[in-house]
Amino acid sequence: MAASMVPYYSCLFSQWTGRNVFSRCVTPTLEHCSTAYTRVRYGTRRSGSLEETPLHIPVDQLTVSYSRSSGPGGQHVNKVSTKAEVRFHVQTADWIPQDVREKILIKNRNRINKAGELLVTSELSRSQQRNLTDCIQKISALIAEATEKPFVPTAEDVAVRTARLEKRNKERLKEKKIHSAIKQSRKVDFD
Repeated sequence: MAASMVPYYSCLFSQWTGRNVFSRCVTPTLEHCSTAYTRVRYGTRRSGSLEETPLHIPVDQLTVSYSRSSGPGGQHVNKVSTKAEVRFHVQTADWIPQDVREKILIKNRNRINKAGELLVTSELSRSQQRNLTDCIQKISALIAEATEKPFVPTAEDVAVRTARLEKRNKERLKEKKIHSAIKQSRKVDFD
């Protein structure tokens, strides 16, 4: 995620809480936006034809909550709720294609609650803004992982793999014969 996106999330945080927490916003035109933009790569792993397309994450469909973070931090941890939790309902997320939604449901079964909401948390930083940014990055990474197409071997790949396997088997059998000949030469006849 680009560093230029951080002021954008700070503005959204101000909008969600209903109070102006951050007095200065670097990009004031983004204050009233309701969509986060990230880039997702589509394509196979092997092919060099990865195309980056912007993914629109509608922030109004995300449920954001903050709670007390664990770990070190002194009195700051006890006073400030910095752990960010972002939830969204996977089945009704119309901004994600249907096949990608199904893959997300399959791959992230343990992160989805009984209501069908995908839960993403972050407590890396002592800042709500940074933790919210990290949560949105995690969501875009989950979507990117689900959109990744599986590797389909070409006929050339299959032929190369078969040739390697045959060569490996021939080498293995040759080694076995050599080892067997050595063992046979060590035998002593008592007749």
